[in-house]
Order: sequence, then C-alpha cells, then structure tokens
Amino acid sequence: MSEVLVERRGRVAIVTLNRPESLNGFTTGLRNALKKELQAVAVDDSVRAVVLTGAGDGFCSGYDLV
Repeated sequence: MSEVLVERRGRVAIVTLNRPESLNGFTTGLRNALKKELQAVAVDDSVRAVVLTGAGDGFCSGYDLV
C-alpha cells in the first residue's frame, strides 16, 4: 500500500496522505513519499492547483513516534 496517493482531476492534483490506521501520522517513509510526489507534481505544467488531504478520519495526527 502506497503511503501517498495522487489523483488528477483536470488541472488539479489531489495528494492524499494514506496511513488512516494512524490518522496519517507522519513517519520518515511518509515524508520521503510525500516529497517525491510533490516534486513530480511541481514540474508538471498541466497542474495548476494541489489539494493536500488525508485518508480516513483525520488529516494528520502529527509525528508517529512508534
């Protein structure tokens, strides 16, 4: 399962943190995946807006220390 999902709707990229079991708690792996996906979106001239969201019940609970 990918920790970051990217969906394109027209000129909008929807970037979703995908760790709903931990309320999308941030980890080193999630940070690296998010950085990679945002860099790819940044160089895509067809994207005019980015929506950052979280899967499940919460956007991001903070850093996941476990």
